[in-house]
Amino acid sequence: MHIKVGERLRSAVDTTEIVIIRAEPGDVALTCGGQAMVAPDASVPVGSPVSGQDTGTALGKRYTTVDAAIEVLCTKAGQGSLSVDGVAMTLKQPRGLPASD
Repeated sequence: MHIKVGERLRSAVDTTEIVIIRAEPGDVALTCGGQAMVAPDASVPVGSPVSGQDTGTALGKRYTTVDAAIEVLCTKAGQGSLSVDGVAMTLKQPRGLPASD
C-alpha cells in the first residue's frame, strides 16, 4: 500500500482509526491487529485482532517505526496493535522541555 501524509485509515478488525503524520515514499504493509488498514469508508466486517497483535492503540498517541520513517496519530482507540512490514510500531515518547536554569 502506498501511504501519504494526511491520509486517514481504519482497522479492518477493530475500531482503531489513524492519520498518517510522516511517511517516506514507497510501498509498505501497514497493519492493525494482523490485517491491512483500509480506507475509512471501506465496508469490511469487524472481527477481532490476531493473537499477539492485540496490545491495543491509545487515543491521541503517536506511533512510529524504529527508524522514524513512518509516524501515525491514533484518532480512535482499538484493541489491535499497529505494525509496518511485520515490525510492531512503538509509542512515540514526548520530547522533554529544556531546563530553565
